Amino acid sequence: MPACSPAGPNRATLPAIALADELGMRPLQAHCRRGLGTLYAKIGQQEQARTALATAIAMYQSMAMTFWLPQTEAALAQADKG
Repeated sequence: MPACSPAGPNRATLPAIALADELGMRPLQAHCRRGLGTLYAKIGQQEQARTALATAIAMYQSMAMTFWLPQTEAALAQADKG
């Protein structure tokens, strides 16, 4: 199944998020959420994109990972337009 099909992002990314959660790797969780949101936006699933990107932003803020905020906020703004 192609990565840009509706099931593609979930099949690859959700297990990675679960494993990162189990291992306490919050930065990896945030990065996975950002990637998942970006993929959802590309395949036209705007609601899921907004949810994943907003979660990533909240996680980045809570960990003071400000480097990733502008890129993720821009992706969220783009998803809000689409």
